[in-house]
Amino acid sequence: MPVKIRLQRHGKKGKPFYWVVAADSRAKRDGKFLEKLGTYNPNTNPATIDVNVDNSVKWLQNGAQPTDTARAILSYKGVLLKHHLLGGVRKGALTEEQVEEKFNAWLEEKEKAVQAKRDGLSKAQAEAKAKALEAEKEANEKRAAAALPEVEEEAVAEGEEVAAEAATEEAPAVEEPAAETEEAPAAEAEAAKEEE
Repeated sequence: MPVKIRLQRHGKKGKPFYWVVAADSRAKRDGKFLEKLGTYNPNTNPATIDVNVDNSVKWLQNGAQPTDTARAILSYKGVLLKHHLLGGVRKGALTEEQVEEKFNAWLEEKEKAVQAKRDGLSKAQAEAKAKALEAEKEANEKRAAAALPEVEEEAVAEGEEVAAEAATEEAPAVEEPAAETEEAPAAEAEAAKEEE
């Protein structure tokens, strides 16, 4: 039975999520499999990959052939490196301790590289957010500057209206004292008639 290490698609439409499985090459893509070796989520940046290294190496040593994408994923997680190093142990070139030491050193380097990428992405995202905020502030200032002359024109127009209203209100106020003065002599004349 020819065994393949390949991806099995899960997830919803437009949001794929894959299982890395060891399966019979004659089985359907999403059909029966012999063992689930890990998961691969390409929706995140960087992609999230979780693979059982020891089980994957065991399948490779037993003759399982990875597909191109599965080979890239296994290489990214160091499965192919460990398989290669264990081949050196079988030939007598390396010991188990040396293999573990080399593999752990490689894992540390890889983790540093992945963390550097994550930091770079978060920094780029923060810079993009800051640029967007600055652009928004500039746009608001331009809008406010463009609206300022209109507001001044409206204020001038309102000021003219207020001045016109005040002038119309003041004019009767000036006439009212004159009317009072006319009424006052009339009141005095009536008071004088009553006294007589």
